Amino acid sequence: QVQLVESGGGLVQAGGSLRLSCAASGITFSIHTMGWYRQAPGKQREFVAAIFSSSSTRYADSVKGRFIISRDNAKNTVYLEMNSLKPEDTAVYYCNAFPSWGSGSWGQGTQVTVSS
Repeated sequence: QVQLVESGGGLVQAGGSLRLSCAASGITFSIHTMGWYRQAPGKQREFVAAIFSSSSTRYADSVKGRFIISRDNAKNTVYLEMNSLKPEDTAVYYCNAFPSWGSGSWGQGTQVTVSS
């Protein structure tokens, strides 16, 4: 069974940067397309970025040019480097497959708070 553990969130001022990590276990990590998602208070969870097994990437328009997704298959870890953060980036960030594995597969997420 897949286990996903996100880390690296925190409180940062607008314009700052954070790097999130997600360690996966219970899967053959290298073959899966992995994604980052986020959920702001009162809103639906939304797609942020994805990285394919080929290492090609896809981004939501709202983060394009500011966020960078990467992966280290040797460590079964996917990263999200977030730059030029805005208050509207405030959310709980999750990783999962892209598309996701379903309701039982989500980790606890990591909180990102961007102050203005």
